[in-house]
Amino acid sequence: MRHHRWLSEVPARSIPTPEALDNVNTPETAIAALSPTTSDKHIKVQYYALLREQAGRSDDSIVTAARTPRELYNELKSRYPFSLAPEMLRVAVNAEFGEWSHPLADGDSVVFIPPVAGG
Repeated sequence: MRHHRWLSEVPARSIPTPEALDNVNTPETAIAALSPTTSDKHIKVQYYALLREQAGRSDDSIVTAARTPRELYNELKSRYPFSLAPEMLRVAVNAEFGEWSHPLADGDSVVFIPPVAGG
């Protein structure tokens, strides 16, 4: 035979306090947690010379969480067999030469420019 206990018979220490449910997700927070983070950026990347050969393409449109061109280049090195260190390259963001620490924004265009030999 199964015995049922009434709420009045349950010791008070067994009933959770309302604060115990403060960490429960609402539908809004669950959707936000499952959505891409706001730090994700759509970046257009162009490759020239040796980098074009090593990537096997002249450009990419990628979504990245990279905050700087240096972080972006390191991410791309994990995709492609780039042999050049960042110190050997120039970087341009939105058609202007810049620093490797320049903050990237959604929609930026980044060009990595390797040394070029001419004759």
